[in-house]
Formats: sequence, structure tokens, C-alpha cells
Amino acid sequence: MRTIKLGSSTLEVPVIAVGCMRINSLDKPEAERFVQTALDEGANFFDHADIYGSGACEEIFAEAIHMNADIREKIILQSKCGIRQGMFDFSKEHILNSVDGILKRLRTDYLDVLLLHRPDTLVEPEEVAEAFNQLESSGKVRHFGVSNQNPMQIQLLKKFVKQPLVANQLQLSITNSTMISSGFNVNMENEAAVNRDGGILDYCRLNDITIQPWSPFQYGFFEGVFLGSDKFPELNQKIEEIAGKYGVSNTTIAVAWLLRHPARMQPVIGTMNIERLQDCCKASEVQLTREEWYGIYRAAGNVLP
Repeated sequence: MRTIKLGSSTLEVPVIAVGCMRINSLDKPEAERFVQTALDEGANFFDHADIYGSGACEEIFAEAIHMNADIREKIILQSKCGIRQGMFDFSKEHILNSVDGILKRLRTDYLDVLLLHRPDTLVEPEEVAEAFNQLESSGKVRHFGVSNQNPMQIQLLKKFVKQPLVANQLQLSITNSTMISSGFNVNMENEAAVNRDGGILDYCRLNDITIQPWSPFQYGFFEGVFLGSDKFPELNQKIEEIAGKYGVSNTTIAVAWLLRHPARMQPVIGTMNIERLQDCCKASEVQLTREEWYGIYRAAGNVLP
């Protein structure tokens, strides 16, 4: 598995992150096989959140991997906090309590990475800074980041938070690529020119923040998977054509499309299917040409100006 530096940190991480949001859909033997397959593939970076399964996903993962001190040092654990029932909460009290709960469920003393989940408009960045300082000094969290945040929201945090923000988890796929499309359509009057995120792609590259694309196979907001969908015949035809050239699956090519971008992204793979997980990991070995990357982009219905 190819690796990259996570943001400005010294942490070497695999280019594929294993998302554990749906691990509670597996029984114990299935969960054990899934986790072991990820480790066999070199995908030892596991992404969690305190809301996944209302915490059950973290507990199931810890049991499936048979968490102990030896195993803990061989894996990289990331979790997220800040989403509560009917609200978002970046208060110091909530962040600290959430991390304590995450650590207990994962049966570990520390997280490698903690992300703030969805932006809280009532955030007091001074409180976030206090929480991060306390978590860092206690050894409970080693690196920090955000999720679904635009440049100004990150800048506001950075005014008070002293720790580098090393990652930003954002929705991005071949069919959800507005952060890429707006860069092509600068100074245009078409729909694709609308800058919906404040230039987050370039901002993260300029500030050494690793983008972690979530839902890399989805179109819309969890409307469905574009692979094999009759809504995207041209896209699937193009992906299948390129997959045949490389002798891999369409899943591999969809992930390779993200990895081809020079932003050095780390897609978060949410599948619980072992074969699909293996196909995702194979993307680490596929380097699409410029022509292939643009061909896939255009086949998704995107028009170059």
C-alpha cells in the first residue's frame, strides 16, 4: 500500500482509509474477517465517528481487531465528534466527553487523529483550542483536523488553535466534484462556475491539509452509487473501458481517479464487502494518465469550458 504524509504531520498513512460507519452491519466473524483483510492489504488506517451506530461501531471494531497494546501500535485510529441529536456541538465539554467515550469504546489510550465532524455555527474557537490543548497534553489525541469545513471556518479555528489541522474530510467523487469543477470555470456564468466551498481544494493544498474524500462512489447526498447505475451510462462505459486496460475492477478505477489528483488525497472507503475493499486497495497501484482522468471527468457529464 502506497503511503502519504497526513497533512503537515510526520504521520505516514496509507492512501486508503477504511471507513467503519457500517461495521455494525456485520456479525462478529464477518467483522473479524473484514478488519484482517484490511490489515493484510496494508490499509491500517481506520476512520470512525462517535455517532456511527451511536458508538456501537467503535465497540464492534475494537472487538473484531482484538484490541491490545501490540495491535494498537500497528494501526492508525481516527475518529470524529461534534454531531449530537438535532444539533452540532464544538463546546469544550462536549469535545472532551466525546473523546473519553471514543477511547473507552475503542479500548485505547489515545487517538492518532481527531476530527471535528460538521461545522457548529455556535462554536467558540477559544473553547476548541482549550479542548485540543488538554487532549494533546494528556496524550489522548496526537493530531487534529476537521470535516466538511470551508477555508474561513478553518481560518477561524486556526486563529486560536495552536495544533496544525492535518486533515479535512469532504464529500468528493467523480459525480460530486464541484470543488474541482469551479476551478475549471473561473469567470464563467454557468452553473459549474459557482464556488460552493470557498476554494477548499486549493486552500487545503496551500496549507498542507490532507483532503479525505468521503462517499467516493455516491452521487447526490446518499442517493445511490454511480457504478453500474443506469443514470450514468457514459461514465460507466468509460470506467469499464479503462478498467479493462489495467485489468482491474470499475471500483479500482473510481478510487484511482481520486488518487490521481495531485492534492494527494486519502479516500475514505465505506464498503463492508471484502472483495470491494481489496479492489479499492488496488487503486494504490494504478496511475491514470491525464487523458484517462479527463475522459472520466467528462463522461460524468462535466463540460470543459
